[in-house]
Amino acid sequence: MTKWVYGFGNGDADGRADMKSLLGGKGANLAEMSKIGLPVPPGFTISTEVCSYFTANANRYPDDLKDQFLAAMTEIEAQVDAKFGDVANPLLVSVRSGARASMPGMMDTVLNLGLNDETVEGLAARAGDPRFAYDSYRRFIQMYANVVLGAEHERFEHALEIHKENKNVDLDTDLDADDWKSIVATYKAIVDEEIGQPFPQDPVEQLWGAIGAVFKSWMNQRAITYRRLHRIPESWGTAVNIQAMVFGNMGEDCATGVAFTRNPSTGENAIYGEFLINAQGEDVVAGIRTPQNISLAGKQAEQSDLASMEEVMPALYNELMSVRTMLENHYQDMQDIEFTIQQGKLYLLQTRSGKRTTPAAVRIAVELAQAETISQADAVLRVDPSQLDQLLHPMLDPNAEKNVLTQGLPASPGAASGKIVFTADAAETAGQGGEDVILVRAETSPEDIHGMHAAVAILTTRGGMTSHAAVVARGMGRPCVAGAGELSVDAKAETLTKGNIVLRAGDVITVDGGTGEIMEGAMPTVTPELSDDFDTLMSWADKYRRMGVRANAEVPADARIAVEFGAEGIGLCRTEHMFFDPDRITAVRRMIMADDEIGRRAALDELLPYQRDDFTELFQIMNGLPVTIRLLDPPLHEFLPRTEEEIAQVASLAGIVPEAMRRRVVALHESNPMLGHRGCRLGISYPEIYEMQARAIFEAAADVEKKDGQPVKPEIMIPLAATEKEISILKDVVDKTAATVCEERGTEIEYSVGTMIELPRAALAAGKIAETAEFFSFGTNDLTQTTFGLSRDDSGSFLGDYQRLAIMEDDPFATLDTEGVGELISIAVERGRATRSDLKLGICGEHGGDPRSIKFCETVGLDYVSCSPFRVPVARLAAAQAAIGLSADDKAAAAD
Repeated sequence: MTKWVYGFGNGDADGRADMKSLLGGKGANLAEMSKIGLPVPPGFTISTEVCSYFTANANRYPDDLKDQFLAAMTEIEAQVDAKFGDVANPLLVSVRSGARASMPGMMDTVLNLGLNDETVEGLAARAGDPRFAYDSYRRFIQMYANVVLGAEHERFEHALEIHKENKNVDLDTDLDADDWKSIVATYKAIVDEEIGQPFPQDPVEQLWGAIGAVFKSWMNQRAITYRRLHRIPESWGTAVNIQAMVFGNMGEDCATGVAFTRNPSTGENAIYGEFLINAQGEDVVAGIRTPQNISLAGKQAEQSDLASMEEVMPALYNELMSVRTMLENHYQDMQDIEFTIQQGKLYLLQTRSGKRTTPAAVRIAVELAQAETISQADAVLRVDPSQLDQLLHPMLDPNAEKNVLTQGLPASPGAASGKIVFTADAAETAGQGGEDVILVRAETSPEDIHGMHAAVAILTTRGGMTSHAAVVARGMGRPCVAGAGELSVDAKAETLTKGNIVLRAGDVITVDGGTGEIMEGAMPTVTPELSDDFDTLMSWADKYRRMGVRANAEVPADARIAVEFGAEGIGLCRTEHMFFDPDRITAVRRMIMADDEIGRRAALDELLPYQRDDFTELFQIMNGLPVTIRLLDPPLHEFLPRTEEEIAQVASLAGIVPEAMRRRVVALHESNPMLGHRGCRLGISYPEIYEMQARAIFEAAADVEKKDGQPVKPEIMIPLAATEKEISILKDVVDKTAATVCEERGTEIEYSVGTMIELPRAALAAGKIAETAEFFSFGTNDLTQTTFGLSRDDSGSFLGDYQRLAIMEDDPFATLDTEGVGELISIAVERGRATRSDLKLGICGEHGGDPRSIKFCETVGLDYVSCSPFRVPVARLAAAQAAIGLSADDKAAAAD
């Protein structure tokens, strides 16, 4: 017979803390607390397996559940000396959800279950307090009617407020027993009117109704949304916890509260929490009464006039402090505790690992490890890498009021306020004048790079989390909100519109790249400071990780940030971004307009000093660390003007007639430029472009080595190769250029030539390609596009539907698709290293900063990941966690 029900209480339990998958977090921890001798009201847990059965079988229960349920109820009755449904001595219970992962507020709870018109009198007589009994009854009716029967919560609240107004009182505690009797009658009438049937009086019917409601709440919309946001599988289900009620609302020697064993905002090792005298749990969070601080120190910190628990209930405060120490030592983590005091006795209703801010998470993990409560490896595992973004970017002052205009996608974290500008040139001009501006575009292109760099934030109405705007903004550390589809941009009229609201160039807005919110006006921000605890945690992470962590950077400022954050080199330098600089774009366009190689080389000679200076500064900043430089990748038409006004202006600067420029723009137009004349295909057609770039690299390397005595390790990467022959031809261009420069400078330069694996064919032909390529860097942005046949700039309009229907669990441009794209990477790794055992392997797409993708990279044995500078600490921590996890898996496999 399957065991569906697990009891707990009286110092014993059927379950334990490691049974969360079966008992849910709440049930497992109630069992554990009971086993270690803490005062837990007796009860039982109906397992998550019943939820799965219930959901799969049209809301029916297993046939043998009822007998186990009745036996468990009998055990509770024996422990508390009361009987469920008994008129004179009624047992009342709470019914609470309890999923494997904490989902606060997402599912349903019912308290005081078992009350009816008769048992309420028995409760009043037993307690000697009719006011308490009818207060409990009205709470039960309201909660049950809302959770189980579907009545609107607001109608009950409104009726209560009307009654208090008529009595000319403000607080619930000002009402007496007769008031609560009257309100009970009103509530029952509301149920009759809303539901079309009387409030149920049979306690057994009430209980099964509540159990069913909790199981159904697993599939309510807020729970579904929460699971999607937090990646909690639907298959986990929820448990149901049925527990004897204890009452915090029986009088002045009763209370209810919530406590954290450490401060969840700062991580300070001091109890933190609130309580209310003569109240039930929901009163603490409802805001009807102002909660009191648990500790005197907390009261003083908040400058509260209300007495603390330490002052008014000192003995119980000391008992709670002992519980705090016991629980934290037992669970080896900061705990979130719910408690009730009934007539001077403390009861524990829940404990769980407490939610905390990132600064608090870092501090708590480090202090627990320093106290030798946990190991350094455990401390590294305790902090969510993704949350480190909170520490690295300015964020909105959480205490400031917000006037939210709309919400887009949180494409790059951080927050900033500035004046609206609609062109990259306007952003650059304003930025040079010292103004804070936000670049607002329908979508950005590589041509906007100078304006994006000048702006304090970027806002686009189209595009997704891995659109051009998002990728570049993350690389620059700029806040970015993308895909704000409720907004309309008219770049010509310079207006940003939502409905009747029209904002113009120069108007101030605020964007929050962490939430996707866009607000009118300026908002105050705060800049988090990196603590010593952060440095300690990162040093531990570096000790455990195997993979290197590099940064994607081509701008000196980004390279410096990368080094400050611990990058071990540059994994992707996009040389095309350098070409868009205003000082050199004219020469680039002359090169494109040239009719022959002689003309192209003349223009490239103008570009050579600029490129050499670019690389010289990067090499100096990186101080001997490897720098992977991708040769020119985008199609040439991206460098040409688009509008007639721009064509005329550029033609004048280039010394040609506008018609010639117009013809060239038309000639270079491609229907699908992503798969067109770009990447190494440009090098094949115009090898002089790659020759100039290679010369700039080697001359810069020679200059830095000679001037600074620094070893330089350029890694030259050929993009978008599909065949070994492409790489062989272009490697020959690079090698000949290197030999020429070395002869001219009288030096030797250590370098390597590799390729970016971003096409399925290249992954499959990796064994042949590795005969020539000395390293692979997986460009997973394009590899994902070419594997799925998706455009990352356009797929945002429908990927949400795919995730909602579980066709895709994640956005494949945000988290690596391990089944398809990951399989191609695995094949390329295996075949490449079979040919060249010392083949260096890395990843430089956006996935290089995604913790779950980094875990995959560890699994397949990549040598490094490369990500935007501001995500370097995220990658360092994620790489350490992946290595620790893989090591643990290896040990477990060896033990088996």
